Amino acid sequence: MKTEKFDASKESLIKAAQLLNDQEVVAFPTETVYGLGANATNEAAVSKIFKAKGRPADNPLIVHVHNSSQIKYYVTEISTMAQMLIDHFMPGPFTIILKSNGAVAKTVTAGLDTVAIRIPDHEIGRALIEHANLPLAAPSANLSGKPSPTTAKHVYQDLHGRIAGIIDGGATGVGLESTVVDATGDIPVILRPGGVTKQQIEKVAGKVELTGSLKENKPKSPGMKYNHYEPDAPLVLIDGDQHYFQKQITSYQQEGNKVGIIASKPLVDQLRSDISYNCGSNDDLSEVAANLYYGLRYFNDTDVDIILAETYPQEGIGAAIMNRLTKAATHHHSQNTNI
Repeated sequence: MKTEKFDASKESLIKAAQLLNDQEVVAFPTETVYGLGANATNEAAVSKIFKAKGRPADNPLIVHVHNSSQIKYYVTEISTMAQMLIDHFMPGPFTIILKSNGAVAKTVTAGLDTVAIRIPDHEIGRALIEHANLPLAAPSANLSGKPSPTTAKHVYQDLHGRIAGIIDGGATGVGLESTVVDATGDIPVILRPGGVTKQQIEKVAGKVELTGSLKENKPKSPGMKYNHYEPDAPLVLIDGDQHYFQKQITSYQQEGNKVGIIASKPLVDQLRSDISYNCGSNDDLSEVAANLYYGLRYFNDTDVDIILAETYPQEGIGAAIMNRLTKAATHHHSQNTNI
Protein backbone atom coordinates (compact mmCIF):
# COMPACT_ATOMS: atom_id res chain seq x y z
CA MET A 1 0.00 0.00 0.00
CA LYS A 2 1.20 3.50 -0.83
CA THR A 3 1.13 5.85 2.15
CA GLU A 4 0.24 9.36 1.04
CA LYS A 5 1.79 12.29 2.91
CA PHE A 6 -0.42 15.31 3.58
CA ASP A 7 0.36 18.79 4.87
CA ALA A 8 -2.06 20.67 7.11
CA SER A 9 -3.76 22.70 4.35
CA LYS A 10 -7.54 22.61 4.01
CA GLU A 11 -7.21 20.92 0.62
CA SER A 12 -5.06 18.15 2.12
CA LEU A 13 -7.41 17.65 5.06
CA ILE A 14 -10.36 17.26 2.69
CA LYS A 15 -8.44 14.59 0.74
CA ALA A 16 -7.52 12.80 3.95
CA ALA A 17 -11.13 13.00 5.12
CA GLN A 18 -12.23 11.33 1.90
CA LEU A 19 -9.86 8.44 2.59
CA LEU A 20 -11.52 8.03 5.99
CA ASN A 21 -14.95 7.99 4.34
CA ASP A 22 -13.61 5.33 1.99
CA GLN A 23 -12.91 3.24 5.15
CA GLU A 24 -9.15 3.74 5.00
CA VAL A 25 -6.80 4.53 7.89
CA VAL A 26 -5.10 7.93 8.26
CA ALA A 27 -2.61 9.13 10.91
CA PHE A 28 -3.19 12.64 12.25
CA PRO A 29 -1.74 14.93 14.93
CA THR A 30 -3.32 15.60 18.30
CA GLU A 31 -2.02 17.58 21.28
CA THR A 32 -0.91 14.31 22.96
CA VAL A 33 0.57 11.99 20.31
CA TYR A 34 -0.22 11.16 16.68
CA GLY A 35 -3.38 9.10 16.33
CA LEU A 36 -4.24 6.39 13.80
CA GLY A 37 -7.78 7.17 12.73
CA ALA A 38 -10.55 5.16 11.09
CA ASN A 39 -14.35 5.35 10.98
CA ALA A 40 -15.35 4.19 14.46
CA THR A 41 -18.74 2.93 13.28
CA ASN A 42 -17.37 0.63 10.55
CA GLU A 43 -15.97 -2.78 11.53
CA ALA A 44 -13.94 -3.18 8.32
CA ALA A 45 -12.28 0.21 8.73
CA VAL A 46 -11.46 -0.38 12.40
CA SER A 47 -10.00 -3.79 11.61
CA LYS A 48 -7.38 -2.02 9.46
CA ILE A 49 -6.13 -0.19 12.57
CA PHE A 50 -5.49 -3.46 14.37
CA LYS A 51 -3.81 -4.95 11.30
CA ALA A 52 -1.55 -1.94 10.71
CA LYS A 53 -0.42 -1.73 14.34
CA GLY A 54 -0.33 -5.44 15.10
CA ARG A 55 -2.59 -4.57 18.05
CA PRO A 56 -4.33 -7.25 20.16
CA ALA A 57 -8.07 -7.36 19.47
CA ASP A 58 -9.03 -7.20 23.15
CA ASN A 59 -7.37 -3.80 23.58
CA PRO A 60 -10.13 -1.15 23.24
CA LEU A 61 -9.77 2.03 21.20
CA ILE A 62 -10.60 5.65 22.00
CA VAL A 63 -13.23 7.39 19.88
CA HIS A 64 -12.32 10.95 18.86
CA VAL A 65 -15.13 13.42 18.17
CA HIS A 66 -15.19 17.07 17.09
CA ASN A 67 -17.18 18.59 19.96
CA SER A 68 -19.01 17.64 23.15
CA SER A 69 -22.46 17.70 21.55
CA GLN A 70 -21.50 14.56 19.57
CA ILE A 71 -20.82 12.43 22.65
CA LYS A 72 -24.51 11.72 23.25
CA TYR A 73 -24.75 9.80 19.98
CA TYR A 74 -22.50 7.01 21.28
CA VAL A 75 -23.47 6.62 24.95
CA THR A 76 -26.59 5.64 26.90
CA GLU A 77 -26.39 8.52 29.38
CA ILE A 78 -24.16 11.28 30.68
CA SER A 79 -24.34 11.75 34.44
CA THR A 80 -24.01 15.11 36.15
CA MET A 81 -20.52 14.17 37.29
CA ALA A 82 -19.54 13.06 33.78
CA GLN A 83 -20.86 16.29 32.30
CA MET A 84 -18.77 18.30 34.76
CA LEU A 85 -15.65 16.44 33.64
CA ILE A 86 -16.53 16.97 29.98
CA ASP A 87 -17.13 20.68 30.50
CA HIS A 88 -13.85 21.20 32.38
CA PHE A 89 -11.41 19.02 30.46
CA MET A 90 -12.69 18.71 26.89
CA PRO A 91 -11.24 19.45 24.44
CA GLY A 92 -7.95 18.36 25.92
CA PRO A 93 -5.76 15.40 26.89
CA PHE A 94 -8.68 13.73 28.67
CA THR A 95 -10.68 10.61 27.78
CA ILE A 96 -13.96 9.71 29.46
CA ILE A 97 -15.43 6.20 29.65
CA LEU A 98 -19.22 5.95 29.58
CA LYS A 99 -21.79 3.23 28.88
CA SER A 100 -21.95 2.51 25.15
CA ASN A 101 -25.23 2.52 23.25
CA GLY A 102 -23.77 0.19 20.61
CA ALA A 103 -23.37 2.82 17.90
CA VAL A 104 -19.63 2.23 17.45
CA ALA A 105 -18.10 -0.94 16.07
CA LYS A 106 -17.72 -3.82 18.55
CA THR A 107 -13.99 -3.96 17.81
CA VAL A 108 -13.69 -0.39 19.14
CA THR A 109 -15.03 -1.37 22.56
CA ALA A 110 -13.39 -4.83 22.53
CA GLY A 111 -16.83 -6.29 23.25
CA LEU A 112 -17.33 -4.25 26.43
CA ASP A 113 -20.48 -2.32 27.30
CA THR A 114 -18.46 0.88 27.67
CA VAL A 115 -16.88 3.29 25.21
CA ALA A 116 -13.93 5.68 25.62
CA ILE A 117 -14.37 9.12 24.05
CA ARG A 118 -12.23 12.24 23.80
CA ILE A 119 -12.08 15.57 21.97
CA PRO A 120 -8.53 16.42 20.87
CA ASP A 121 -7.32 19.93 21.59
CA HIS A 122 -5.55 20.27 18.26
CA GLU A 123 -6.74 22.46 15.42
CA ILE A 124 -5.63 20.04 12.68
CA GLY A 125 -6.95 16.94 14.38
CA ARG A 126 -10.36 18.46 15.03
CA ALA A 127 -10.53 19.92 11.52
CA LEU A 128 -9.96 16.45 10.07
CA ILE A 129 -12.76 14.99 12.19
CA GLU A 130 -15.06 17.81 11.11
CA HIS A 131 -14.26 17.38 7.40
CA ALA A 132 -14.74 13.61 7.63
CA ASN A 133 -17.98 14.06 9.63
CA LEU A 134 -17.18 10.77 11.38
CA PRO A 135 -16.23 9.66 14.86
CA LEU A 136 -12.66 8.40 14.58
CA ALA A 137 -11.36 5.41 16.49
CA ALA A 138 -7.73 6.34 17.01
CA PRO A 139 -5.01 4.69 19.06
CA SER A 140 -1.44 6.01 18.88
CA ALA A 141 -0.02 5.76 15.36
CA ASN A 142 2.84 3.34 16.05
CA LEU A 143 3.53 -0.36 15.91
CA SER A 144 1.99 -2.03 18.95
CA GLY A 145 4.33 -2.00 21.94
CA LYS A 146 6.69 0.67 20.59
CA PRO A 147 7.06 4.27 21.82
CA SER A 148 4.16 6.44 20.72
CA PRO A 149 4.86 8.92 17.88
CA THR A 150 5.18 12.64 18.55
CA THR A 151 6.14 13.58 14.97
CA ALA A 152 4.96 12.54 11.52
CA LYS A 153 8.45 11.12 10.93
CA HIS A 154 7.90 8.65 13.77
CA VAL A 155 4.62 7.54 12.19
CA TYR A 156 6.27 7.04 8.81
CA GLN A 157 9.10 4.99 10.34
CA ASP A 158 6.59 2.56 11.87
CA LEU A 159 3.67 2.49 9.47
CA HIS A 160 4.61 3.52 5.92
CA GLY A 161 3.17 0.99 3.51
CA ARG A 162 0.65 -0.11 6.14
CA ILE A 163 -1.77 2.85 6.11
CA ALA A 164 -3.34 5.12 3.49
CA GLY A 165 -2.10 8.50 4.72
CA ILE A 166 -0.21 10.62 7.24
CA ILE A 167 -1.00 14.26 8.02
CA ASP A 168 2.08 16.19 9.12
CA GLY A 169 1.10 18.71 11.76
CA GLY A 170 4.52 19.14 13.35
CA ALA A 171 5.54 17.97 16.81
CA THR A 172 2.83 17.31 19.38
CA GLY A 173 2.61 19.32 22.59
CA VAL A 174 1.76 17.22 25.67
CA GLY A 175 3.77 14.26 24.39
CA LEU A 176 1.95 11.61 26.46
CA GLU A 177 -1.42 10.01 25.82
CA SER A 178 -4.58 11.36 27.44
CA THR A 179 -5.72 10.67 30.97
CA VAL A 180 -8.45 8.01 30.87
CA VAL A 181 -11.23 8.26 33.46
CA ASP A 182 -14.02 5.75 34.03
CA ALA A 183 -17.13 7.83 34.75
CA THR A 184 -19.65 4.97 34.73
CA GLY A 185 -19.91 4.92 38.55
CA ASP A 186 -20.51 7.48 41.26
CA ILE A 187 -16.80 8.17 41.74
CA PRO A 188 -14.45 8.76 38.77
CA VAL A 189 -11.63 6.22 38.43
CA ILE A 190 -8.37 7.04 36.67
CA LEU A 191 -7.47 4.04 34.51
CA ARG A 192 -4.48 5.69 32.80
CA PRO A 193 -2.66 8.81 34.01
CA GLY A 194 -1.90 11.42 31.38
CA GLY A 195 -1.91 15.11 30.60
CA VAL A 196 -4.73 15.92 33.05
CA THR A 197 -3.54 15.15 36.58
CA LYS A 198 -5.33 13.51 39.50
CA GLN A 199 -5.10 16.78 41.39
CA GLN A 200 -6.85 18.68 38.59
CA ILE A 201 -9.67 16.11 38.44
CA GLU A 202 -10.13 16.22 42.21
CA LYS A 203 -10.74 19.96 42.05
CA VAL A 204 -13.72 19.27 39.78
CA ALA A 205 -15.09 15.94 40.97
CA GLY A 206 -13.95 15.72 44.59
CA LYS A 207 -12.96 12.15 45.42
CA VAL A 208 -11.09 10.33 42.66
CA GLU A 209 -9.89 6.73 42.68
CA LEU A 210 -6.97 5.09 40.90
CA THR A 211 -7.18 1.67 39.30
CA GLY A 212 -5.32 -0.88 41.39
CA SER A 213 -4.02 -2.98 38.50
CA LEU A 214 -1.71 -2.34 35.57
CA LYS A 215 -3.00 -5.43 33.81
CA GLU A 216 -6.59 -6.68 33.55
CA ASN A 217 -8.14 -9.55 31.64
CA LYS A 218 -10.70 -7.22 30.04
CA PRO A 219 -9.17 -3.75 30.08
CA LYS A 220 -11.58 -0.81 29.82
CA SER A 221 -8.78 1.45 28.62
CA PRO A 222 -5.75 1.23 26.34
CA GLY A 223 -2.51 0.80 28.24
CA MET A 224 -3.86 -1.46 31.00
CA LYS A 225 -2.94 -4.96 29.87
CA TYR A 226 -0.03 -5.14 27.44
CA ASN A 227 3.58 -3.96 27.41
CA HIS A 228 3.96 -0.59 25.75
CA TYR A 229 6.40 2.11 24.72
CA GLU A 230 9.45 -0.18 24.45
CA PRO A 231 12.50 1.12 22.54
CA ASP A 232 14.60 -1.34 20.55
CA ALA A 233 17.24 -1.66 23.30
CA PRO A 234 16.31 -2.82 26.82
CA LEU A 235 15.31 0.03 29.14
CA VAL A 236 16.35 0.02 32.80
CA LEU A 237 15.03 2.50 35.37
CA ILE A 238 17.55 3.94 37.82
CA ASP A 239 16.17 5.26 41.12
CA GLY A 240 19.00 6.93 42.99
CA ASP A 241 21.36 9.87 43.21
CA GLN A 242 24.03 10.89 40.69
CA HIS A 243 26.71 8.62 42.16
CA TYR A 244 24.43 5.57 42.19
CA PHE A 245 23.36 6.28 38.59
CA GLN A 246 27.00 6.58 37.47
CA LYS A 247 27.82 3.32 39.26
CA GLN A 248 25.12 1.53 37.23
CA ILE A 249 26.41 3.04 33.97
CA THR A 250 29.95 1.91 34.73
CA SER A 251 28.80 -1.57 35.73
CA TYR A 252 26.98 -2.10 32.42
CA GLN A 253 29.93 -0.71 30.47
CA GLN A 254 32.31 -3.11 32.22
CA GLU A 255 30.09 -5.94 31.01
CA GLY A 256 30.82 -4.80 27.44
CA ASN A 257 27.62 -2.79 26.85
CA LYS A 258 27.36 0.49 25.03
CA VAL A 259 25.16 2.52 27.39
CA GLY A 260 22.69 5.26 26.57
CA ILE A 261 21.00 7.41 29.20
CA ILE A 262 17.80 9.42 29.11
CA ALA A 263 17.58 11.93 31.92
CA SER A 264 16.68 15.50 32.77
CA LYS A 265 18.99 18.44 33.08
CA PRO A 266 21.29 18.85 35.05
CA LEU A 267 21.65 15.11 35.76
CA VAL A 268 22.38 14.21 32.13
CA ASP A 269 25.29 16.70 32.15
CA GLN A 270 26.77 15.15 35.28
CA LEU A 271 26.83 11.55 34.05
CA ARG A 272 29.42 9.87 31.83
CA SER A 273 27.86 7.49 29.33
CA ASP A 274 28.34 6.53 25.68
CA ILE A 275 25.24 8.36 24.37
CA SER A 276 22.83 10.63 26.23
CA TYR A 277 19.49 12.34 25.64
CA ASN A 278 18.41 15.38 27.64
CA CYS A 279 14.64 15.26 27.97
CA GLY A 280 14.25 18.62 29.70
CA SER A 281 14.38 20.32 33.07
CA ASN A 282 13.50 18.36 36.20
CA ASP A 283 11.97 21.62 37.46
CA ASP A 284 9.32 21.34 34.73
CA LEU A 285 8.15 17.76 34.29
CA SER A 286 5.74 18.82 31.53
CA GLU A 287 8.87 19.41 29.44
CA VAL A 288 10.13 15.92 30.30
CA ALA A 289 6.74 14.46 29.34
CA ALA A 290 6.74 16.27 26.00
CA ASN A 291 10.17 14.87 25.11
CA LEU A 292 9.94 11.36 26.61
CA TYR A 293 8.80 9.36 23.57
CA TYR A 294 11.09 11.31 21.28
CA GLY A 295 13.95 10.39 23.60
CA LEU A 296 13.07 6.70 23.63
CA ARG A 297 12.93 6.66 19.83
CA TYR A 298 16.19 8.62 19.62
CA PHE A 299 18.12 5.56 20.75
CA ASN A 300 16.62 3.41 17.98
CA ASP A 301 18.93 5.22 15.56
CA THR A 302 22.00 4.43 17.68
CA ASP A 303 23.92 1.25 18.45
CA VAL A 304 23.41 1.28 22.21
CA ASP A 305 23.01 -2.09 23.94
CA ILE A 306 21.05 -0.76 26.90
CA ILE A 307 19.29 2.45 27.97
CA LEU A 308 19.27 3.72 31.55
CA ALA A 309 16.49 6.14 32.49
CA GLU A 310 16.01 8.54 35.38
CA THR A 311 12.92 8.14 37.57
CA TYR A 312 10.62 10.97 38.71
CA PRO A 313 8.26 11.80 41.60
CA GLN A 314 4.84 10.27 40.97
CA GLU A 315 2.97 13.52 41.47
CA GLY A 316 1.16 15.59 38.87
CA ILE A 317 2.39 14.80 35.35
CA GLY A 318 5.16 12.75 36.97
CA ALA A 319 2.61 9.97 37.55
CA ALA A 320 2.02 9.73 33.80
CA ILE A 321 5.76 9.79 33.03
CA MET A 322 6.44 6.95 35.46
CA ASN A 323 3.44 4.99 34.18
CA ARG A 324 4.97 4.98 30.69
CA LEU A 325 8.54 4.33 31.83
CA THR A 326 7.49 1.45 34.07
CA LYS A 327 5.66 -0.24 31.20
CA ALA A 328 8.61 0.28 28.86
CA ALA A 329 11.27 -0.97 31.27
CA THR A 330 12.69 -4.47 31.62
CA HIS A 331 14.35 -3.80 35.00
CA HIS A 332 14.30 -1.25 37.81
CA HIS A 333 17.38 -0.61 39.97
CA SER A 334 16.89 1.32 43.20
CA GLN A 335 19.54 2.73 45.52
CA ASN A 336 17.77 1.02 48.44
CA THR A 337 16.93 -2.28 46.77
CA ASN A 338 16.95 -3.96 43.36
CA ILE A 339 13.55 -4.62 41.80
